[in-house]
Amino acid sequence: MTDFPVISLRGLTLDKPLAGGITWGVPWEEGVLQRSDSLTMISGSGAAVPLQSWPAAYWPDGSVKWSAHAAVCPEAGASDYRLSKGDPAQSAAPVSVVETAYQIVVDTGRIVCTLNKQGADLIAAITCGGTEICSGGRLVAVKEEQFITSGGRTLKETSFRSRIHSVKVEQSGPVRSVIKFDGRHAASEGSGAEWLPFSLRLYFYAGEGRIKAVHTLFYDGNPHEDFIKGVGIAFTVPMRGSLYNRHVRFAGDDGFFTESPKSLQTRRTKGRYSDLHTRQADGGKVAFNRDEDSSFLSLLEESAVWDDFKLVQESSGQFRVSKRTKQECCWLKAASGRRAGGLGYVGGEGGGLAAGLRNFWQKHPASINITGAAQNQADLTVWFWSPDCQAMDMRHYDTLTHVESAYEGAVEMRATPYGVANTSEISIWCEPRTPDLDALNEMVRRTQEPALLVCEPEHYYKTRAFGYWSLPERNTPVKAYLEDRLEGIIAFYQSEVEQRDWYGFWDYGDFMHSYDPVRHVWNYDLGGCAWQNTELAPNMWLWYMFLRSGRADIFRLAEAMTRHTSEVDVYHFGEYAGLGSRHNVVHWGCGCKEARIGMAGLHRYYYYLTADERIGDIMDEVKDSDFTTVNIDPMRAYFPKDEHPTHIRVGPDWAAFSSNWMTRWERFEDKVYRDKILVGLDCIKRARFRLLSGPTYGYDPTSGKLSPMGDDNWGRHLAICMGGPQVWFELAMMLRDPEWEDMLAEFGVFYNLPREEKEKATGGAISHDSFHHPVLSTGIAAFGAYYKNDKRTAELVWSILLENAYARINLQEEAADRRYMAPLKEIPWINTNEAAQWSLNTIISLELIGGFIPERLEQDDLAAIPAAAERQG
Repeated sequence: MTDFPVISLRGLTLDKPLAGGITWGVPWEEGVLQRSDSLTMISGSGAAVPLQSWPAAYWPDGSVKWSAHAAVCPEAGASDYRLSKGDPAQSAAPVSVVETAYQIVVDTGRIVCTLNKQGADLIAAITCGGTEICSGGRLVAVKEEQFITSGGRTLKETSFRSRIHSVKVEQSGPVRSVIKFDGRHAASEGSGAEWLPFSLRLYFYAGEGRIKAVHTLFYDGNPHEDFIKGVGIAFTVPMRGSLYNRHVRFAGDDGFFTESPKSLQTRRTKGRYSDLHTRQADGGKVAFNRDEDSSFLSLLEESAVWDDFKLVQESSGQFRVSKRTKQECCWLKAASGRRAGGLGYVGGEGGGLAAGLRNFWQKHPASINITGAAQNQADLTVWFWSPDCQAMDMRHYDTLTHVESAYEGAVEMRATPYGVANTSEISIWCEPRTPDLDALNEMVRRTQEPALLVCEPEHYYKTRAFGYWSLPERNTPVKAYLEDRLEGIIAFYQSEVEQRDWYGFWDYGDFMHSYDPVRHVWNYDLGGCAWQNTELAPNMWLWYMFLRSGRADIFRLAEAMTRHTSEVDVYHFGEYAGLGSRHNVVHWGCGCKEARIGMAGLHRYYYYLTADERIGDIMDEVKDSDFTTVNIDPMRAYFPKDEHPTHIRVGPDWAAFSSNWMTRWERFEDKVYRDKILVGLDCIKRARFRLLSGPTYGYDPTSGKLSPMGDDNWGRHLAICMGGPQVWFELAMMLRDPEWEDMLAEFGVFYNLPREEKEKATGGAISHDSFHHPVLSTGIAAFGAYYKNDKRTAELVWSILLENAYARINLQEEAADRRYMAPLKEIPWINTNEAAQWSLNTIISLELIGGFIPERLEQDDLAAIPAAAERQG
């Protein structure tokens, strides 16, 4: 029996100090961590850190597969920690949660937050040191209705506020507590009308004055009638003291807008008064002597009072700050810039409240509004979608589909946003006094780059977290060359996000599908060639690149994609619940609604690395997505209605279902879903050629049974390019079923056999023409070569990968001509499908059959070959 391991942890961003509350996940080898074991955490300096731990997933033997942890790192604390068996240190001031019939009171030791269980205000009050900093917090929305009349267009705006339907205490300490609200937005005028369901979680950490909020907006409107003009969260802040001792702060590009409702700047602000003005701008308290300063005070009394302020991020490259004295007066431009830090503060002599919106400029249009700064109480509203900009337009881009010309997937329209969602993260600080600029800057940093502890890549690799993948090696020229290519492809997409402005509330996180070298644009307007929407598993590619490198920039790229694809591309309720939309010009536009887009296998990386509860909700939502296919048969265009409730392909459909069921099984030890996997596997085993048969089957979601419909009724490439092999490899590690592993290996070896060998092995029952795009098969083919120690297949895999455009064509970007509006760099032959699959399968092949890779390639063999790009088209 080996000693219990000591797990090394480090901050995700090494050059930034860890501070405050953090939650993260750690993987374990089977049998190592039992659910009864306690864990302790020690900082690099040897100090014990209070720790809260819970299981996130289990191995079949009952041991912990993934553990989740919460800790509060001390200010300017260590950047590295060690996790080991032992009793955790206890917090000196643990979080306490007291629940009554109508309220929940959370005490972190620094703030006391009272939450309501009904009504409009989710937050009743927040006090800091006994002083009330916030006297109410609610969600807000503005609905715009458009009416076309003979006289033109009329717009009607209706205000909505949150209405609580349910509240649940999900964790109650000692280090972290989590409170979840569910509800809908209700019309403010009392008509009773409700729309826009929401989910909001509030996170509290011991000793912290910061609250983290994760907000999810669900769309349940008619896109032709119901336009969202604004949606956000508003806080009421008591304002105390003289107007000149009240302060407003907005984070700009790399500094702050620092003003007051009553500025000390007048035409006679000189000498001592100029010094006081500087003190005011720094947030210090200003005092006057009524006798000595009477003349200056009279000037102040006569000067303008500024009541309202707002910071509006109109696009990814422009924001403006405005202010006004009264509602009936104009807004005055105060400042402008490119990319605001997304933080606002308002407060007076008794302290105030700061709130920051993560990815503020990336998910434009957003804004922070402060109203009533000169009144007894002010409202600070963080708008996820700013009402100062055009209302959301959720309509489709056309009234027709374009299946042949534009690669749209189905003749039916089905382009509805009903049931899609969007998640935002907010940080809230309750401060006993106006923070200085250094403190505000730290708030911005913690909002935009939240701290996270991660394991070293070697630990993820050792525990086989998420299946088979390789650590980088450069011990041969070819391996070094491949690593350069993998890094080069990632670098290209990182630069494309910025160059192509892949930002916006509904777009941020996604990549585009394929490129038009004539117009020098991605095919933003060409049906199924625009947004990627998880096609060919780019999520998995990005997460594998993070796991093997530990790079923070890749983590953030994968995180943004996970947030987007799990919410925007998936239906969370309605007739398509549990399914997602195939790639399209509009994220929800394609008529193909399939399980693969929303499968848990794409999102569980982020869940297990961060213990993010919202992703947990989403993974659980899709556990029964197979039932939805009864209403929208994935193969309806090819197989008529018959005795089967629906028809599915082993991949990507059953592969997606099995990822959902595996995740449900490991998270909750729910054997109902494990048994559903086993039923399906048994059906596949009994098919004439096992996994090679089909791949389309009749399917009954109630029993989980697959009914054979022939041995060769569809192409095989979709079974293996949408994340199926990656899910199945990990599933094999859990099931320990030799026949299942042999079936996977058999499929991988068979895929690229010559025509005559395929026909001989199956008596001609399976056609060679059913196996398209060899590069898509290289991951599962590498597994086949590894499992069977098959040199021939291994060498074939490497020949496919090394002859592919992504290994051969020069990745050096070229300059575009004037058929684009501005200078840019491009790779004219690029497409995300193959970028993701070549990278993903190369990473797997380096692990499984790295010993069969050619030792070196002549430089001439690696030169640009234009014909190769044409072959990949």
